Amino acid sequence: MTTPTAAFATSDNINIESAYAWWRLLASLVLSTIGGVALWSTAVVLPTIQVEFGLDRAAASLPYTAVMLGFVVGGPTMGWLADRFGIAVPAAISAIMLGVGLLLSSQAATMWQFTLLHGVLIGVGGSASFGPLIADISLWFARHRGIAVAICSSGSYLAGTIWPLVIQPLVGSIGWRSTYLGIGVFCLTAMLPLVVVLRRQRPAFGGLSERSARTNGAMFPPGLSAARLQLLLMLAGVFCCMAMAMPQVHIVAYCVDLGYGSANGARMLSLMLGAGIVSRLSFGWIADRVGPLPTLLLSSSLQAATLLLYFVTDGLMSLYAVSALFGLVQGGIVVTYTLIVREYYPPLEAGTRVGLVLSSTLAGMAVGGWMSGAIFDATLSYRAAFLNGFGWNLLNIAIALWLLWRLPRRRFAVV
Repeated sequence: MTTPTAAFATSDNINIESAYAWWRLLASLVLSTIGGVALWSTAVVLPTIQVEFGLDRAAASLPYTAVMLGFVVGGPTMGWLADRFGIAVPAAISAIMLGVGLLLSSQAATMWQFTLLHGVLIGVGGSASFGPLIADISLWFARHRGIAVAICSSGSYLAGTIWPLVIQPLVGSIGWRSTYLGIGVFCLTAMLPLVVVLRRQRPAFGGLSERSARTNGAMFPPGLSAARLQLLLMLAGVFCCMAMAMPQVHIVAYCVDLGYGSANGARMLSLMLGAGIVSRLSFGWIADRVGPLPTLLLSSSLQAATLLLYFVTDGLMSLYAVSALFGLVQGGIVVTYTLIVREYYPPLEAGTRVGLVLSSTLAGMAVGGWMSGAIFDATLSYRAAFLNGFGWNLLNIAIALWLLWRLPRRRFAVV
């Protein structure tokens, strides 16, 4: 068995854990933070779009759903490209599609045009800044893989912390169309230079072959194949993020309904996602020590408990407190999916498989965001929507428990 230390010390793996790997991580984090505007812009402008186009809450949530579905399609596709050509190719395509999509969306005359552009260009384009980037950085680390993946995956939360605070005042002063136009130009000019840093080819993989271990039957217990594990991870991703979508997608609208205004909602979202950065780093550190499956179960259980607090909370200060707590407990879930894939599958499949799993989390966000809006339209209250999220979270916990019981507790490769 190759030890972690020996693995990244071999000549075949000279770039593993190197100074360049850490610089690459920094560039990936910045790229993910900028590209993450695709995930959060529609949540901030949702109330404005609803008024301008004369929509109900569910219909106004459709652009967000379209973005998430674009990520669902784009994540595995961009991951496949990264597996074959390196991450620089899909990252460049992403920057161009995202920038152009924002520019064209600023000129949309109808809701269907706005929604289509968010799905096809902003969603698919932005997808490379999430799963494929996280999968790529996991290839450059061994001993510190958990914390490296956590740092890279924090880009989406940094985006959620920064972008609402940028977009909300801009929308109030110059309108959402001019705001979208300016962000589109910024994405094109800032993201493409960062792609250059990622042009270096990924490290070669020495030591014990993960593919050999898996095909020899040692990797999975009877009744659990590579395909079944992939499916279970994808279902877990859908379930956890259907729960996560309720506060993340609707917190701004919830604050408007309660009379606290969109500015408080944007600050609350920013606080939630800023706390999520701490959560991802903390759970990445935990995963390096206890493994990804126990970490998944811990984070998912805490998320479920915090959703129940939303059900009994509607005061301004208490909502700020619960939103901060929600951010602190739920950030570890997505980190663990990447680490599970890297532990049980060959590294040359990382981009595609991580793309599939993380795209499933965004499918959950898409469906959960729309479903929460539909429940609000039917009940004129978000209380039932919070309970709906809690129910889906319980299904995620069930999968985490089953995998913890069934999967072996050892790694067959470390690179």
